Amino acid sequence: MKKVLEGSHAVSEAVRLARVQVMSAYPITPQTHIVEALSEYCSNGAMNARFLCVESEHSAMAAVIGAASGGVRTFTATSSQGLALMHELLHWASAARLPIVMAEVNRALAPGWNIWMDQTDSLAQRDTGWIQLYCEDGQEVFDTTLQAFRLAEKVSLPVMVVLDAFFLSHTFEPVDVPDQDIVDGFLPPFLPRFELNTDNPFAIGQMAAPTIYMEMRHSIQKAMERVPGELDQVEQEFAATFNRRYGPMEAIHCDDAEVIMVVTGTAASTCRKVISDLRAINEQVGMLKLRMFRPFPTDLIRQVLGSAHKIAVIDRNFSFGVSGIFAQEVRAALCNYKGHPSVFGYIAGLGGRDVTPETLEEIYWKTKSTDKPDAESIWIGLNPYSSFQSRSNS
Repeated sequence: MKKVLEGSHAVSEAVRLARVQVMSAYPITPQTHIVEALSEYCSNGAMNARFLCVESEHSAMAAVIGAASGGVRTFTATSSQGLALMHELLHWASAARLPIVMAEVNRALAPGWNIWMDQTDSLAQRDTGWIQLYCEDGQEVFDTTLQAFRLAEKVSLPVMVVLDAFFLSHTFEPVDVPDQDIVDGFLPPFLPRFELNTDNPFAIGQMAAPTIYMEMRHSIQKAMERVPGELDQVEQEFAATFNRRYGPMEAIHCDDAEVIMVVTGTAASTCRKVISDLRAINEQVGMLKLRMFRPFPTDLIRQVLGSAHKIAVIDRNFSFGVSGIFAQEVRAALCNYKGHPSVFGYIAGLGGRDVTPETLEEIYWKTKSTDKPDAESIWIGLNPYSSFQSRSNS
């Protein structure tokens, strides 16, 4: 059945159909619509689930960690400062190997106070041991959420489903929402590898001596290394039922491209249009859409980008003192690749500023006309210097 849903409610519908048993969240714009809908489903009987009301995002993650340890399917959602407040417990979730799924609506971090799109919140959690999947549109949000439960439960690691604030979370699009029995065929009931049980008591999260701590971290890495293969299997099964798949990344016109533009999230939709327009005037340009950020698809990146002439990475995030984070990761993936191409890192769209077709065309022409990057990060679309900027730079 086709429904016109905002991106947030695409998450809610997928969670309902996944038969999640325990949810906990604290409202924060722009993810609030996700959990508002889920709380209504719990209240009106549309879901046979418990919604745990808590006083903060830190407590929300603690609640789903407890529920997942008890052997039930769990979900939460957050954004920005809420995700930052969860940071401590994200490590507890992954190190305990709990298959929690969380929707993370990308929003800028304060100060200044900003509720709009920016990827720095999720990317700041890149070392916490969570799988991260970035979505382009409402259908991908719905499908990725369903896939996330299968993937998390296969590898015993938590998954973060990431979507853009407002450009996606509050935009209405047609979304194919299948019947419950079809979803049940793809996503069977959760069978935990371990669960807290009074008949078989044991402890979770106890002291780890130097003799075992390193091995615990190694096991998380080995699980991460399984993710690409397991995601491929999940997507094969998903495609057999729903006739859709996405992969860890998508390459368009990359075989003969002189410049390949690397994008994520909703910027990919804009980039598709730009690529089409530039190709129409015989420009050799391609696009690589990154969907899976953790684990980073290094081998696939090398296959697609290793023989490129120039790469333009569009980052809607920034790691102060270094560069845009996706550009940094792409450079790292290619650094040992013989004769690797030049990687141009562009910063655009921070704090919800639009990444328009004109923005991407400017990036393309600048990359094409320049032999080497003139800076680690090239900031696109900055306003002319004001007295505020002058004071902030002093």
